[in-house]
Amino acid sequence: MNLLEFTIPPLLSYITAGYTIFAEGDRHVSRRNIRVFDLLVVTKGCLYIGEEERLYEVNAGCALILRPDCYHYATEGCKETTEHYWVHFQTNGAWTATDTAPPRQHTEPYDAQTESQKFDTRSFPLGLPQFAKLPHPGKLEESLEQLVSLEPEAHLSASQFKQQLLFQEALRILATGLESGRTTPATACAEQAAAYLRSRYREPITAHTLGEALNFHPVYVARCMNKEYGSSPMEYLLRYRIEQSKLLLMQTDYTIARIAEEVGFNQAPYFSSCFLKFEGISPRQYRQRFSQG
Repeated sequence: MNLLEFTIPPLLSYITAGYTIFAEGDRHVSRRNIRVFDLLVVTKGCLYIGEEERLYEVNAGCALILRPDCYHYATEGCKETTEHYWVHFQTNGAWTATDTAPPRQHTEPYDAQTESQKFDTRSFPLGLPQFAKLPHPGKLEESLEQLVSLEPEAHLSASQFKQQLLFQEALRILATGLESGRTTPATACAEQAAAYLRSRYREPITAHTLGEALNFHPVYVARCMNKEYGSSPMEYLLRYRIEQSKLLLMQTDYTIARIAEEVGFNQAPYFSSCFLKFEGISPRQYRQRFSQG
């Protein structure tokens, strides 16, 4: 697999786009080091393109991203009328190209950051397939059609903002296609369990109620979460509750008892003992860190 992995933010930036129709025999232009990424999405026919030593046949319903640092060229002319969208974009952040898909990355059940970093911008990887057969080409084509339709108004700031938003949606569709192809049943189960625990952490939850909600046996759910997140569902839930309590300790003047109740603990003493176990200090001492001038 040819994969382009970007570190964002900063987000990838849209530059310009268009829709091109090639007649039989027409070729994609050959270029070297164009300094922008070029996304090609074919809606009809086929483009025959090479990038360095790699050769691609980009048929209808397929997408190809040409790199800014490589030589790309037409390997032969179109054999029929061929229509495609093209989008130029760039990034000011880090990116890399790889032939192997990196391991799936998960958000930890808690933010493994120092307190001074809690309000810093966090970067994360975005993987895009350099070449892909789109599972739902119509969705991407719809976004690109709207993107190109705004080109006559591209001198207006409001239209520029809309174009950036549409471009980000197009990237999301490309990335989603990559992720869906790498999701196993166990991964899907773990992700569903994590989402359920995060959305209902204030409520009483047991392994049994979690299994019933997901329609999986609790033992299977636990096995999946241990594999994907390195913790059981109840460990994940407890740590997430503690992290939510830390936000309330920083951002509100609620009593310790109320905070315990807000994040799903039945008893304040149990909350305080769990907090001390994970953080090494009491909830009150943690709050004092942020109240001292």
